[in-house]
Amino acid sequence: MDELEIETRRVLPGKRRRAPRRRRRIVVGAIAVVFIAFVALTAYLFVWPEQGMPATVDAIVMMDGTGSRLDTTLDLGWAHRAPVLVISRGSAYWGHGSVCAPKIPRVTVICFEPNPATTQGEAEFAGRLARLYHWKTIALVTTTPQDTRARLRLERCFSGKIYLVTAPLPKLDWPYELAYEWGATLKAFFVQRAC
Repeated sequence: MDELEIETRRVLPGKRRRAPRRRRRIVVGAIAVVFIAFVALTAYLFVWPEQGMPATVDAIVMMDGTGSRLDTTLDLGWAHRAPVLVISRGSAYWGHGSVCAPKIPRVTVICFEPNPATTQGEAEFAGRLARLYHWKTIALVTTTPQDTRARLRLERCFSGKIYLVTAPLPKLDWPYELAYEWGATLKAFFVQRAC
């Protein structure tokens, strides 16, 4: 065999080994970029969404669900941050037929059971009340993971300004709530687009 042929044989197998390593690095890098983007988007949408409210609003609407939503809503009512509290009793968290909140002087409390018993049903009901009473501002009480989806749903039913106030959520509930919110938010964005 010729010296040139032997040298060519030595070079070719090395090149073949480098190509799979390069592809592996590209795949691992792409997976890392997708994972980092997913974590950043999760944090932006469900962990640290925009929230806060002015000193007063036309109404405070509480979405039903986990966390200390009722306590947060009642604290805002007792502080007279709005003349109306709207409290959803759409799930098993409430004993149906029970009183949903104590009377608060100079604050009207409206309790309702949404139809359907979902965030969409709650937003539809709040939107109807807002049109009926000519509300321009609403503070929405949810938990942090539900914040983005609840805002999206209400924006479709209410043309005024929406502020978000989040109630505390037990740490053990976070993994489930984050997973649930990804699915529910994608459904709200792409499937159930109407008020």
